[in-house]
Amino acid sequence: MVQIDDSLKSLFTATVEERDGRFVVELPDREVDHGVVQPGGTYRVAVLPSGAEATDETPTADGPPAPPVDEGEVREVTVESLGDQGDGIAKVERGYVVIVPGTRPGDEPTVRIEDVRENVAFASIVEDAA
Repeated sequence: MVQIDDSLKSLFTATVEERDGRFVVELPDREVDHGVVQPGGTYRVAVLPSGAEATDETPTADGPPAPPVDEGEVREVTVESLGDQGDGIAKVERGYVVIVPGTRPGDEPTVRIEDVRENVAFASIVEDAA
């Protein structure tokens, strides 16, 4: 089984291509759109063979990996920023976004995941961390 480090920010499948004597792996737009990586940033990259044993976090031919949260799950999060509508934005495994209304950056509430979608989840506060 392939061990996945907890600090993993992104996981996707891509093909290594040769261009002008260089080898290139294209990063999916969604990784930048979701703030997982920033243009010009430097990141560590791991390359696994396509025959690597699949995990719950490994993308499949059917699409991206399953969200790392489940509806009804209770967990502690740290709000990192505010969204366009003023709601708190926390990120969990792989940079997956959790929207938490009524919070501010730096808040560390305990939340219940209410609605899970492919790229984002919505949560409500269960209790604030002291």
